Amino acid sequence: MNYDRYYTCDLVNGEGVRVTLFVAGCPHACSGCHNPSTWDRKAGRPFTEEIREQLLAHCATHDGLSLSGGDPLHPANRGEVLELCRRFKARYPGKDIWLWTGYRHEDVADLELLHYVDVLIDGPYRQDLPTVKPWRGSDNQRLLRLREGRPFSEA
Repeated sequence: MNYDRYYTCDLVNGEGVRVTLFVAGCPHACSGCHNPSTWDRKAGRPFTEEIREQLLAHCATHDGLSLSGGDPLHPANRGEVLELCRRFKARYPGKDIWLWTGYRHEDVADLELLHYVDVLIDGPYRQDLPTVKPWRGSDNQRLLRLREGRPFSEA
């Protein structure tokens, strides 16, 4: 997996102060996307064990981890994202993970890595559907609080 960048003190990608990773690779190529530089899964830099450990260390004094992109659920990213989520939850069981994806929850609900995700923002970005809803780029996207495998959607 490659990544584009990560922020070590992010206040806009989820609740509280967060560490946010932007992965490379997105099959959706949404018109008007804010991060088109992340579409090519070969762009950016390799997500190494060293980078993963640096990112996890930054999470110690923050409220949680946010995963964006690109798309963390791109098939080429799923293995590394799963391992990152596992290690995060093992190290910080009381902290949360937020994940943005262009896939609909119904289409990816069986992925093991979603067992580690607390909040999922799903659906492709739609430039023609502006929104004022927090943490979403367009009005079609849902904020799902995943609890016990049953999503709870916030308007």
